[in-house]
Amino acid sequence: MPQKYKKNVTFATKYSFLVKKKFIIYFLPILTVLMLNGCSAQKFVPEGQYMLHRVEIKSMERGLDPAVLEPYIRQKPNSKWFSIFKVPLGMYALSGKDTTKWLNRTFQNIGEAPVLFDTLQARQTREDLTQALHNMGYMNAEVDIETKVKKRRLDVIFTLKPGTPYYINKLSYDIQDDSIAKYLCFEDSHNTYLHVGDHVTVDLLDQERKRITQQLMETGYYHFHKDYIRFTADTVSGNRGVDLTLHLLRYRSANSTEETLHPRYSIRKINYLSDEQSSLPLRLNVLKENTWLTEGSPFSSSGLQKTYNSLGRLNALRYTNIRMVESSDSLMLDCNIQLSPNRRNSISFQPEGTNTSGDLGAAASITYSNRNIFRGSETFSLQLRGAYEAITSLEGYQNKNYIEYNVEAKLQFPRLLTFFWGNSIRRRHPLATSELSVSWNSQNRPEFHRRLFNAAWRYRWENAHNRHISWRLDVLDLNFVSMPWISETFKHEYLDSVSNRNAILRYNYENLFIMKIGAGMSFSNGVTAVKASVETAGNVLRGISALTNASQNSNEQYTFLGIAYAQYFKADIDYAHLITFDRHNQLALHAGLGIAYPYGNSTMLPFEKRYFSGGANSVRGWSVRELGPGGYRGTDGRIDFINQTGDMKLDLNAELRSWLFWKIYGVFFIDAGNIWTIRDYSVQPDGQFRFDKFYKQIAVAYGIGIRFNFDYFILRFDMGMKAVNPAYETSREHWALIYPKFSRDFAFHFAVGLPF
Repeated sequence: MPQKYKKNVTFATKYSFLVKKKFIIYFLPILTVLMLNGCSAQKFVPEGQYMLHRVEIKSMERGLDPAVLEPYIRQKPNSKWFSIFKVPLGMYALSGKDTTKWLNRTFQNIGEAPVLFDTLQARQTREDLTQALHNMGYMNAEVDIETKVKKRRLDVIFTLKPGTPYYINKLSYDIQDDSIAKYLCFEDSHNTYLHVGDHVTVDLLDQERKRITQQLMETGYYHFHKDYIRFTADTVSGNRGVDLTLHLLRYRSANSTEETLHPRYSIRKINYLSDEQSSLPLRLNVLKENTWLTEGSPFSSSGLQKTYNSLGRLNALRYTNIRMVESSDSLMLDCNIQLSPNRRNSISFQPEGTNTSGDLGAAASITYSNRNIFRGSETFSLQLRGAYEAITSLEGYQNKNYIEYNVEAKLQFPRLLTFFWGNSIRRRHPLATSELSVSWNSQNRPEFHRRLFNAAWRYRWENAHNRHISWRLDVLDLNFVSMPWISETFKHEYLDSVSNRNAILRYNYENLFIMKIGAGMSFSNGVTAVKASVETAGNVLRGISALTNASQNSNEQYTFLGIAYAQYFKADIDYAHLITFDRHNQLALHAGLGIAYPYGNSTMLPFEKRYFSGGANSVRGWSVRELGPGGYRGTDGRIDFINQTGDMKLDLNAELRSWLFWKIYGVFFIDAGNIWTIRDYSVQPDGQFRFDKFYKQIAVAYGIGIRFNFDYFILRFDMGMKAVNPAYETSREHWALIYPKFSRDFAFHFAVGLPF
């Protein structure tokens, strides 16, 4: 195999002893000192005061979760690393009281001063907790404060005594504007948040006020707001029932004390105005498609917001301002939409430096963009990229350099562009885009020349009713891989040699055609994230081959334009969940599962579609592409990057994240997973998935990491150790956690962004 593919000396092999020695000698003792030193922070506690050690909320009512009331605690103890160690306090305690000394100021700036118990804040917290319980329907609730002192430290315990909550005994309405009553439909129990028997809570009442306000503003009541809705509650002594009355008051303008019926407005005229006096930046029909208010129809608050959203996502516009102007002689509104155009054309240049296994190179790309090519906010971009790399230590090849050229053109439409559906589907999916892309890539290496052509038509859209959900549909994705030239030396040594022939390697150096379709969904609400995707390739071509009775090539494959095409099915699902303990500590959980099955015209997957394991976003005790499949143990470092791929993948991760100081976060993680093949390939022994064995082949790793969080990007450094190594099934090396070897089991990773 060429030097290009030889496995490099890893960071662990070169520096393992040094890192291990420094970790043991320096880090662990320092951490121990910092944890113990938190006690000495009492020297900063003035006489007669106490350091706040712990705050706890307890409830006398089983049905009430105290955790929901934690945000009302005004004073909290010193922060903890991983919810256990008060290291920032320990760092502060290392300083002396003399702040004129640089060292003392440094420790105090990096560390965290002891939190001193404040009786005033404790009483205010009790009042806030009591009010919160009242708002939750516990009208007679009380909160007790208990303090426990040990030396100079103090614990605070807030005990909740909520009592029995109040419920709605009778519900009535006082609608003082008869013209509004017909729009509210209170008799429909599914159309209101209030029902007899429900607990009386402030949140429930606010939800009903918002519902009514939104409903009326949807039907033309432009000036209506929730302050026109009030509640009165009558209670009977000794009874937990509440007679609740909803009052909807009459309208009163800002300049008048006279009460009238609420005015209901309609749209008279929609005017499009531009900063460019000569013309509008977009075609009129495009502006109308993105306007959700209609002339002659009642004013709609959601239509106004949708118009802002639709126009705001058009790249041709810099910003949009909408003014509603009232008519002086009628209940009509003129909608004036002010459009500010964006810069139409732009050119960007991006140089790059590359270092591939010690081979230095350079690359550069230039991109031209037109944000309004057809005056419908269509974005056209054209990118040209070139790369050069000087390849060293490559024996037996004439040309020693690597040259790559790439051209890619994209055309994105800010709407669902279809040829067989009308405007109705476009209006149902206003947050959609359509994209056409074409690219050509040329790679010239000493061993081979490769050409890649891609053309695709895709749709992307967000759920109009739930912005947390987005969808993707790849209607057609064509890929053509051509190998116009392969060096005779490369053929002899790695493709045709009987002693070194590798079916997976050979398959990836043949001409191949892929025609696939795919779909995907993603959901994210800041706490939970789910991604799912499916794709399939070759089915249409296989159907055409069957209908036309096409012949097969020497490898028993059907061809398209003389080129064998891939046929497979692939599905992936990814789940992540974030558990927040406090403002500084979180637990991130992640699970990922993928499976791809080659069939029909293919006996194996294209290399780009195969799974690999290990690396910064997988099982971090292994370097990238060094784990699996199954119990496979690499035997030939020159081509293990090909062999260590599979058709199935499992990833399980847990990561405890904790703020340390400044913009630095620390993590402790546990990873598990592996890859497997569906078929039994001779070049990947013990790599096939088997139900009676796969659970024994799940690799496990653990480690620590450092994050530099600069808000707009995150730098990540992870150090992982193997705990369970499936490559050693029977020997004690299988249990690397019990029998660790740093040079064999350690892996270092650097990455940008979070792993999940």
